[in-house]
Amino acid sequence: MRPPTHILVVNGIKVRKPVFVLAAPHSGSDLLARALKRSPGFHVTMGRASVAHVVYAFARRPSIAGRGTGATRVLRDALAESWQIVPGACMECPAPCREAGGVTGAGPCAASGAVARFGDASPDLLYSASVLLQAFPDARFVQLIRDGRDVAADMLADPAALSWFRPAMLSEETEFPNPFLGVKSGEHGDRWKAMPTAGKCALRWRSAVRLSAALHQELPREQLMTLRYEDLAADPAEAVRGLSDFLETRVSRVALYGRNAPKVGIWRSRLRGSDAELVEKVAREELARLGYR
Repeated sequence: MRPPTHILVVNGIKVRKPVFVLAAPHSGSDLLARALKRSPGFHVTMGRASVAHVVYAFARRPSIAGRGTGATRVLRDALAESWQIVPGACMECPAPCREAGGVTGAGPCAASGAVARFGDASPDLLYSASVLLQAFPDARFVQLIRDGRDVAADMLADPAALSWFRPAMLSEETEFPNPFLGVKSGEHGDRWKAMPTAGKCALRWRSAVRLSAALHQELPREQLMTLRYEDLAADPAEAVRGLSDFLETRVSRVALYGRNAPKVGIWRSRLRGSDAELVEKVAREELARLGYR
């Protein structure tokens, strides 16, 4: 049973139907956040420290997220802090969020008088989806799916993503199953530590898309939309049109063109043969189910 609805107020604005972007790493959440940040009436944050600390705590120790209203309150408070529109607030945002919002100085990326909708596209927000639904029963969720081979190729080139694959990430305090790393039980710990990095990337993607599939059973249809990264690349206008209808507001598509345009099939030139074979072996079932052949 959901707790009683709590109307959050930020800068005198009631938070109604906030938008949360869910995706595996390097699956396009940053592109969608960029589009939303540049859409009229939206204030969208990405990776603010107050949210990131909570999200990664829930991701690494899922039992924390299941502790009733306490977890809900913590995440709601973290987002309320992140959404504050005050002088200097954007200076606390990570570089990708500032760049996506076109922020060059100390001023905020949004004017409180123009904001009608809030949202967040922090990395790995997927692992907090159930808590977000409890915190904001009227929320709208947009999840992105991308070819796991392209995801692995981008993760292998990202030091921040690779930092999660240190052997120390699996310690005596690690909870299992661990969707964040894609490890089912402690018995698989030694195998995970010995696995090539490409295989660990594939495990993270495989686990994330399984969580995404499960959300279809948990969330009402009117609250969840799934977009393919490849559709954003093939026809940005059509993809954004569908997103605008879902969110009942106009979403900018300008951010999906030019140097920020989605890139499809990069794994063919960037994954070594052995890495590509390992990714396809680990994620074979999900790649096939999602039509990535």
